[in-house]
Amino acid sequence: MTTNWTIGGVREAIAGKKVSARELTEEHYKRIGEKNREVNAFLTLCEERAYAQADKIDAAVAKGEKLPELAGVPIAVKDTISTRGVRTTCSSKILENFVPPYDATAVSRLETAGAVILGKTNCDEFAMGSSTENSAYGVTQNPAAPGCVPGGSSGGSAAAVAAEMAVASLGTDTGGSIRQPGAFCGIPAMMGSYGRVSRYGLIAFASSLDRIGPFARKVEDVAAVLKVMAGRDPNDSTSTTAPVEDYSSELKKPVKGMRIGIPREYFGQGMDAGVRAKIEAGIDLLGKLGCETREIRMPHTDYAIATYYIIATAEASSNLARYDGVRYGLRVENDTLVSTYRKTRGAGFGAEVKRRIVLGTYVLSAGYYDAYYLKGQKVRALIAQDFREAFQKVDAIVTPTSPVPPFKLGERTNDPLQMYLADIYTVTGSLAGLPGISVPCGKIAGKLPVGLQIFGPAFGEAQVLRLAHAFELAGGATV
Repeated sequence: MTTNWTIGGVREAIAGKKVSARELTEEHYKRIGEKNREVNAFLTLCEERAYAQADKIDAAVAKGEKLPELAGVPIAVKDTISTRGVRTTCSSKILENFVPPYDATAVSRLETAGAVILGKTNCDEFAMGSSTENSAYGVTQNPAAPGCVPGGSSGGSAAAVAAEMAVASLGTDTGGSIRQPGAFCGIPAMMGSYGRVSRYGLIAFASSLDRIGPFARKVEDVAAVLKVMAGRDPNDSTSTTAPVEDYSSELKKPVKGMRIGIPREYFGQGMDAGVRAKIEAGIDLLGKLGCETREIRMPHTDYAIATYYIIATAEASSNLARYDGVRYGLRVENDTLVSTYRKTRGAGFGAEVKRRIVLGTYVLSAGYYDAYYLKGQKVRALIAQDFREAFQKVDAIVTPTSPVPPFKLGERTNDPLQMYLADIYTVTGSLAGLPGISVPCGKIAGKLPVGLQIFGPAFGEAQVLRLAHAFELAGGATV
């Protein structure tokens, strides 16, 4: 059984008739059968859909037709992203049997490009969490660090790629839910700028923050998947008309002379000593590549976690009001309509989702809106201003992805505040709407992956990917 498939390797093998798309799909389903019982990355498989797509690719090969960019590439999709005819639960009991009638734009664009959708991956319920321990369907194991969490909320998507059950996968990022699991599982993972990838078909957590993005084993594969998904979508009014660059071509440009900002506020107390050492080694490596490193100040960073959890929970409270047992999803009958609402939501939502709904409802309530939500939006603007001012002086900003390495399963489940602080370095870019990537930056004690995070200016995905690719080629994963 072949391992370490990349998008380029898949294209070459299928075009050269060394393997068929069907055989490649069968190979990945076999690997899922062998590994998923232990890892629990996949919740739902869609073999019929996958084999139908694979057969289309094989037919095109037989006719000598030009193959699309992702022809035959097996891809997994987070279970918060709608897939026509395929169960989509958000890892919640309240949507246990929900089957969407349409595909998310990101999914339809992948299939148009020839990708083979294998199935749906586990996540924290409604994408609320940092460890994939909040799923109603069991925790996901970290294949790169057994016994530890894979990160969250897109832990299933990260684990599927790390365990070679998929060549690439889609996750969603609201405050770090792509980048942090990428770091914990030792693979590249990216969110584009807000609006770069359509949110149509993404089941909302926090609408002003949510983004869809890719995981893969190589930065060039991340670039290929992002390129296919990116661009204006008339179904999503928040998607941008900004032109999409040829990210794969941009990877080849030199990084020598790039100005790299190192924010002092991201290297304070609370960072694991092993993580600090690896990130400093990664920054030294960028210097050896010819980048110019500069210390910068981001004065409003300390307010990011509080700001994020006010804004995100407020939007979650509003978005999740639709799950009332009337329109779709779980319905628990009771004597009155109000008690039916109460019983349905009580039985359908898990503890973390309830916690965030209550907090979000509180900060939006009369008498508290100005004190919390409105003030949070003002601080968000100041955080975005910090980034704008920094990017007048530098081309990219480099930070740790997480202050800690992957932690043990169950270690933080009873301490929500410590769980929230795992996102301390990722939420800033989310609030500012900027593109960010996490790339592997060595391992602590030879077994716990560390991620280096790179931020770029709005719609500067090309330079973020270029720097990440150069870092990867220079051996960043083994610093």
